[in-house]
Amino acid sequence: MIKNFVRGLSALSLALMPLLSAPAAQAAPTAEVTTLATAVGLVEVTEEARAGYTRSSFKHWNSGDNASDGCNTRNEVLLAEAVVAPTVGAGCKLTGGTWTSYYDGQEVTNAGALDIDHMVPLAEAWDSGASAWTGARREAYANDQGAHVSLVAVTARSNRQKSDQDPADWMPPSPEAQCRYVAEWVSTKLRWQLTVDDRELEALKVYTEGPCEDTIVRYTPAA
Repeated sequence: MIKNFVRGLSALSLALMPLLSAPAAQAAPTAEVTTLATAVGLVEVTEEARAGYTRSSFKHWNSGDNASDGCNTRNEVLLAEAVVAPTVGAGCKLTGGTWTSYYDGQEVTNAGALDIDHMVPLAEAWDSGASAWTGARREAYANDQGAHVSLVAVTARSNRQKSDQDPADWMPPSPEAQCRYVAEWVSTKLRWQLTVDDRELEALKVYTEGPCEDTIVRYTPAA
């Protein structure tokens, strides 16, 4: 009887061993919510350096969040942001649909007239810390759908006017869009632990101390 009891304890120990030795599941990053002024103060300030930058350093567009849907990241963003859903054909060809380009307030009914803008442009991300990342992390950044502010469907014209400029040199032409834009810019910098330079910081402070002082910033650190 004692032998059977010992065997039972041994079996129980063996059964529990994988559970005890298994690493604890990593908790999901916590979403942060704060004022624009506080958020701006959280971003590290450093000098920027573009040496070595090439757009090909950021692989995009990849197969997107759903590799089985036949749509790449660009089309997945278009589908997510459509005000009126387009028809999805073979090869994820989009026809019809309606979008609102918030940078300039334009309504667009042709997916081909839209660009998917990286809120913080790839070159600016490189300057601000991404030059030290692995290729895999840069790909994750360039295709980031984990935060809805990272990629945005806007008119090709407004995206190309913006180019790789930060808020010190370019803001959306629609005044109604500017507080949202600044909040989403700062949110993206914090999400990916990117830095700002002095001119960029001063430009952001103009909005925190004036028209956008009541704006809220929400961000979740990237894994």
